[in-house]
Parts: sequence; C-alpha cells; structure tokens
Amino acid sequence: MAGLPLEADALLAAAEQETGLSGWGDPSFRERFTLAVSLLRGQGMDAAGESIAAASCMWLLTDRLRFLDDHVKHGLDREVIEKPLFVTGEPRSGTTLLHALLSVDPGGRALRFWEVMHPSPPPGLARPDDPRIARADEEWREINARLPEWLKCHPYNDMLGDGLPEDERCWAFDFRVLTPTAWWRVPAGMIVGGLPSDPAAQYRLHKMMLQAVQHGRPRRYWVLKGFHAGRFPDFFEAYPDARVLYIHRDPVQSIASRIKMAADLCEQLAGSVDMQEQSRTHTAAGRASYHALLSNPMIDDPRIHHVRYADFMKDQVDTIRGFYAFAGVPWTQAAADAMRHYLATNRGDRYGKFVYSTDLLDADPEDLRREFAPYYERFGVEVEVRG
Repeated sequence: MAGLPLEADALLAAAEQETGLSGWGDPSFRERFTLAVSLLRGQGMDAAGESIAAASCMWLLTDRLRFLDDHVKHGLDREVIEKPLFVTGEPRSGTTLLHALLSVDPGGRALRFWEVMHPSPPPGLARPDDPRIARADEEWREINARLPEWLKCHPYNDMLGDGLPEDERCWAFDFRVLTPTAWWRVPAGMIVGGLPSDPAAQYRLHKMMLQAVQHGRPRRYWVLKGFHAGRFPDFFEAYPDARVLYIHRDPVQSIASRIKMAADLCEQLAGSVDMQEQSRTHTAAGRASYHALLSNPMIDDPRIHHVRYADFMKDQVDTIRGFYAFAGVPWTQAAADAMRHYLATNRGDRYGKFVYSTDLLDADPEDLRREFAPYYERFGVEVEVRG
C-alpha cells in the first residue's frame, strides 16, 4: 500500500482491502474523513509530506475497522464500566499530574498510549510480551526526538507507550481530533477545529475503548483525564455514576502557558511558527472556555468535586485523598505510598524548566483578570504570582 495518494476514496478503499473489513460504524464517517483529508491537504505540504499524511491516515483507518470488528467479535458491549473517576480542567492547570498520581493507585486502571495507539486485538487480552507495547515505545521515542520541547512542559511523555493519553486521543481514528500523538510524523502544524463534533457518538466510542481495554482483565475503577466540561450533558449520559475532579487555576497563567506549549509543538511539527497567530488563537480559545464554564448549567452538578490549583500544589496527595472521600473510593496506604513515590522520583523539571510569559497573551493581563473576576470569585482562585 506504499505510495497511496492523500485522497479520501482511495484511502478508504485501501483500508478495506488491507483488512478485509468494511464496517465503518458511524454513517457520517466517510464524509467526516473526506473533510479531514481536505484539512490536511490545505496545510501546504509537499509531495513527501502528503505521502506521510496518507500513511498516517491508513494507520488510523485500519485500526478503526479492526477495532469495530473486535467489538462485535468479542462481545465487548457486555463489559460494564462502573463508577469511573475523571480529572478535568482547563489546559495547563495541573490535570496531567493529577491523572499521573491517580494512575499509580494499585486499585485503579488508566488507559495507556499503546492501547489507544494500537487497540486491536483487545488490549485486555494482550500478554506482557505483546509486540504492540514495544512498537508504541519506539513510536514515543520518535515523538520525543521530533518534539523535544514537549518534554519540558509535559515530562510525563517519558513513560513512552505506557504513558497516559487524554480521553480525546480515543477519537483519533474517528477523525474528530487531529492530535500530535497521531500526526507527529506529518509536517503540518496543529489543526485546531474544523472537524464536526458529536459528543454522544464520541462518548459511545470512548466507552467502547474502555470496554476493549477492560475485557479479560480484573475489574478496577477507571482513572481518566480529558476536557469534558463543554460536553457534560452527553458525558454524564454516558457515565451517570462518574465522579469528576475539576481543578481551577488562574486563567492568565493557564492561557499563557497554553500558548507557549502550542507554539512549541507547532514549530517542531511544521518547522516554523507564527507567534501572533498562536497568541490570537489560544487566547481566544482560553477566553471562550472560561466564559463557557461560568455559564455552564452543569458546573454545580453534585458529581463534580472542585479544587484549586494552589491547594493541589501545596499538597498533591491530600488533594486526591479529599477527592476519594467525595467519590466514595477507599483510601489506602498503598495508594498514598505510590503517589508519594511518584512525586519523589518524577520531578516536573527533569528535562529542563518550561518557561513562558504572560507577554505571550493577546490581551493585557490586568484586563483579563478584570474580565474573569467572576471566575476568580466563584471558585476562590487567587492571582498566581510567578517568580
């Protein structure tokens, strides 16, 4: 299948031929994939770049066909997902560290990158020597070599294939998102937006991923992370017994850090970056997210536990202990010891200090603080002073 053109119909046909399968699931998938290909072609890549993009599409398309076939073949819809725990918040607010700490609890189970990057056959049936694990490790070494600055702001990437994907990564082969971990080989910047969303369908697919990974393994409570606030109605429809830990940080710092991270990724993916464009795009996105949060009718849902970033940074383990009490999850000494060991052996600056500035904002920081005064007050967030 080498040398396939970056053309939707040709890629769909090639994926069906390679797998011997044709069940794409969602009836809107073909149209959505065609739109994704159009977005990729609009990135101005040369012929070599488009060839790499086509190969990445084939990887995702064949994974999708096999994954959907596995679900029927193994009766995975019989797997029950009970009382999952989710971490959420705005980007660059401590959600990844929270998730990492939850993931080391011996009683919990987190998704792993190798499982979502190569989900067929069901990862729950895999043996310790499954070649997909080593394959994902090598892919992550390639990602880290291609995007070295990402390790500074996201040092958890050194976990390689055993790392912790965000829930949105489950939608990569649904072509709802174009995440760096699916497109790192493609010489194009981060594509933000442009693909249609369908939260109900997305959570059905997310649950299918959990069912596939859980199948054949001892039952544990799931510990997960994603950006779910804007989809809370469909999120709680899919997971009515979920409990959510929502962390709140000073919006000025969160947005500024987000701009720097996105710019670093864009520069390393595409070879160049327009800082003004990154500033405009991510300042606007951050402002929209915080305003949407304040007007979100479900933000006070009793299944959501709110914590402040400042309190989490003072005592990470005690913050999680409070969440467990809220969620009705037993707190064990083994969990506490595992979390403290993780903190002691995984310094956040182990690949260098991630440096950003509020000068990156497409707005005056003081104007933003006045704009978000209701947010600071509503969640008890203090202005964060950085040295």
